[in-house]
Amino acid sequence: MSVPVEVIFKRPEALRDRPTHYCPGCPHGIAHRLVAEALDDLGLRERAVGVAPVGCSVLAYNYFNCDFQEAAHGRAPALATGIKRGRPDTIVFTYQGDGDLASIGMAEIIHAANRGEKITVVFINNAIYGMTGGQMAPTTLVGQKTTTSPYGRDPEQIGWPIRMAELLSTLVAPVYVTRQALYTPQLVRKARKALHTAFRLQAEGKGFTFVELLSSCPTGWGMTPVEALEWGKEKMMAYFPLGEFKKPEAEEGGKK
Repeated sequence: MSVPVEVIFKRPEALRDRPTHYCPGCPHGIAHRLVAEALDDLGLRERAVGVAPVGCSVLAYNYFNCDFQEAAHGRAPALATGIKRGRPDTIVFTYQGDGDLASIGMAEIIHAANRGEKITVVFINNAIYGMTGGQMAPTTLVGQKTTTSPYGRDPEQIGWPIRMAELLSTLVAPVYVTRQALYTPQLVRKARKALHTAFRLQAEGKGFTFVELLSSCPTGWGMTPVEALEWGKEKMMAYFPLGEFKKPEAEEGGKK
């Protein structure tokens, strides 16, 4: 006699069954799953188009079971803008790291947000250039050692780490700007909710949505995966506070 089995956890339809190329302990896989779950839960997979830039996420199209495009370094928001304007019925998202978005792509993200392009940007902030050798990024913390800041980041010479969520939230056009983290199961659940909100608002035609996810880079940071998660909770969250920096008045419980 067969016993019925209740499936309570499975791979999202929006994710392909592929071996990962990411380093052991890298949270990119968690972020991928959260994006895929949002697309599935909201019924958006068949309309979704992702944009992968240069960096650790350069092979994101191998993992997502939806249409995907490859962008030049830093230019994902520009490519996403073209797709969304040409096909307004699509759900367009970029998946970018801090070196890509906040360095070579700074002008792209600022102006896409300022125009209120109806796209969703998923920003992975691990405070380092992961794929290209562990160089200092615009988000590298003060005193943090990288291959190009072996003595630690000196703000007098290099400047301070850039807080992208706060920066974009000062603009008029964006409708949703949040920062969450991937360091604990509780934080992951909050990140999942944030991504659902961002994609739902895009599906409703509200405007530009931005979800920053604090991540870790065990390889680039020279730590074990567990050490990297603890360092992220202690150091990253201290400088990059979590929260919703901007959302529609209706989401606040107020009136439009």
